[in-house]
Amino acid sequence: MTIRIFHNPRCSKSRATLALLREQGIEPEITLYLESPPDAGELRSILDKLGMNPRELMRKGEAEFKQQGLDDETLTDDELINAMAAAPRLIQRPIVLAGDHAAIGRPPETVLDIL
Repeated sequence: MTIRIFHNPRCSKSRATLALLREQGIEPEITLYLESPPDAGELRSILDKLGMNPRELMRKGEAEFKQQGLDDETLTDDELINAMAAAPRLIQRPIVLAGDHAAIGRPPETVLDIL
């Protein structure tokens, strides 16, 4: 099974999650999602695996969140997903994918549940 991490090397939780995977003997496929962001379809798939709605996956403290008015409760899931695809900084990190499962590494140990 391929293990994939959506990683931001500048994020301490992302670095800790990657280190934890490596401690488990896993060398994941690393996607630097700020450079190669997931498209809307991939985000939908990730959300399904996480069992989350788009709003739950968003980083609400980011400037883009406020600038784009993403706290507007009338926005549709598609609008929120498209916003994350266009501005990947809005996506919670790190996300680890393992087969049909996914977890957000906050705290890093949560990813162990899907391995």
